[in-house]
Amino acid sequence: MTLPIWMLLGFAAWTVFLLLFTVGVYRWSRILTGRVPIREFRADQVEGDDWYRRSMRAHANCVENLPVFGAIVFSLYVSGAGGFLVDWISIIILAARILQSLVHVGFTQTNSVVAVRFAFFFLQIVGFVALMVMVIRHAASVS
Repeated sequence: MTLPIWMLLGFAAWTVFLLLFTVGVYRWSRILTGRVPIREFRADQVEGDDWYRRSMRAHANCVENLPVFGAIVFSLYVSGAGGFLVDWISIIILAARILQSLVHVGFTQTNSVVAVRFAFFFLQIVGFVALMVMVIRHAASVS
């Protein structure tokens, strides 16, 4: 497997990990101890502790960006584009995603914290665009 594919797998694993160990722990600890019935967790009305609501958004952010990264990695693989820079950008994207999630879940959202979180998000977007440009340039040079 190529390094970008490993990073995509890591992104998917992080998405599942975040679900299980933030949202899942919060919900199941309340359900299994009888504090709330299972029907209390509605998708259209998120209630609960502040960190839980942030966890829900952090997980949703992962779910929203996973298919984008997946499409880019698939394009890299199919086109045969790769190399040192592609590998490093893929690593940076996963690292920025993990750091963005940790900042989102772990800290009260002050202006400074949100700025840091946005910086990690922006780094991912720049990485996505850079990889897309590399795929397009590689495909154009091959054909």
